Amino acid sequence: MRHADPARVFGLAGHSGSGKTTLMVKLLPVLSARGLRVSTIKQANAGFDIDKPGKDSYEHRAAGASEVMVASARRWALMHEYRDGEAEYGMDQLLERMAPVDLVLVEGFRRWPHRRIEVWRAAVGKPPFWPDDPLVVAVASTDPCPGLTLPRLDLDDAAAVADFILANMEIGR
Repeated sequence: MRHADPARVFGLAGHSGSGKTTLMVKLLPVLSARGLRVSTIKQANAGFDIDKPGKDSYEHRAAGASEVMVASARRWALMHEYRDGEAEYGMDQLLERMAPVDLVLVEGFRRWPHRRIEVWRAAVGKPPFWPDDPLVVAVASTDPCPGLTLPRLDLDDAAAVADFILANMEIGR
């Protein structure tokens, strides 16, 4: 296998402001300390850009390059520009571009077919996804979740959330 395995994908979903990124940032060192290699995929808004005008890589893309790779002795990044009506890549296409790891955590991408934990806070003022999303397998929250029939995880206990993910994925370490 030369790329990340779709069977090793698990997600965090929730409305904006619910705490998905905060939980992700707490989970990564917990999982890494357990000896796991973890990669992430983060859904961004359509207009995001990691590049800046005036940088050579930005100029390459602006001039029409389909892909621009920036590399140094410490890291590399590949930017792919959707051109000429090219459709947005799906989960499998993006995973094919990633190296194999023990676990890929996905933030967002609720239309992708992977199991997920919903991060939910009443203060956000939006209804939960879990009643209508069969791929939500647990809810991480600091609030009561009336009517919840799934496991409720303490949003502030990253180790317990990591335990749940690993058990759900049948990843033992």
